[in-house]
Amino acid sequence: MAGLFDLTGKTAAVIGAGSGIGEAVALGCARQGAFVACLDINADAARGVASRAHADGGKAEAGTLDIRDSAAVEASFADVQKRGGTLDVVICTPAINVRKPILKYTDEEFARVLDLNMRGNFNVLRAAGRIMTAQKTGSIILFSSIRAQAVEPGQAVYAATKAAIVQMVRTAAAEFGPSGVRVNAIGPGVIDTPLTAPIKANAAWYNAYAAKTVFNRWGRADEMVGPAVFLASDAASYVTGTILFADGGWLAADGRFTPPGT
Repeated sequence: MAGLFDLTGKTAAVIGAGSGIGEAVALGCARQGAFVACLDINADAARGVASRAHADGGKAEAGTLDIRDSAAVEASFADVQKRGGTLDVVICTPAINVRKPILKYTDEEFARVLDLNMRGNFNVLRAAGRIMTAQKTGSIILFSSIRAQAVEPGQAVYAATKAAIVQMVRTAAAEFGPSGVRVNAIGPGVIDTPLTAPIKANAAWYNAYAAKTVFNRWGRADEMVGPAVFLASDAASYVTGTILFADGGWLAADGRFTPPGT
């Protein structure tokens, strides 16, 4: 059964590979045998992760990519396909969040969040889909969030984009499926990464988020590797058009009150 999760012989492009979840997923895919293109807007960070993958016995290269640039996304994927022979897996992790109440949001902030979270992910989905539907195989994995379903004050625009990613994934799964291409999303809960450092620095905020999970802790970036490898591998050959939540039970449990006697 272990062979179901083997990525040997597959070429994977991991976007956002320079840090956080993307870094962990890129290293995890390399450990499972994939040739990994570590793509990030920060070229030095991408090269550092590729070097770590090599040091760990994996096969990886680094490249610079801003997913807001559709032409750059097309060119990058074409280059990865040329170097690897195929483009079997594309995993996209980048997102931004401007935490503000709706009444305080500016037009510029609204456009900035949508530009990366929605248009960027759409660019990835479209470019990967063009290659994979032509080669009749592939797995595309976008990163959504628990915020696609559960919100809190200050999350309106970010939550809307994460819900939109799920709907784009479902539509792409329906459109690409007849060509043998699978499309799925991962929905992390609260994960300890550089992007969540401001929350971690606030003890009350940090502890409140931890208490919302059934494990009473935050997730680690490396805990997103298993879901990503599963969806990338043959173990998920009949899984498409869905979101896999990896949230420590955040969405399952109310968490506000434990009734007496339970």
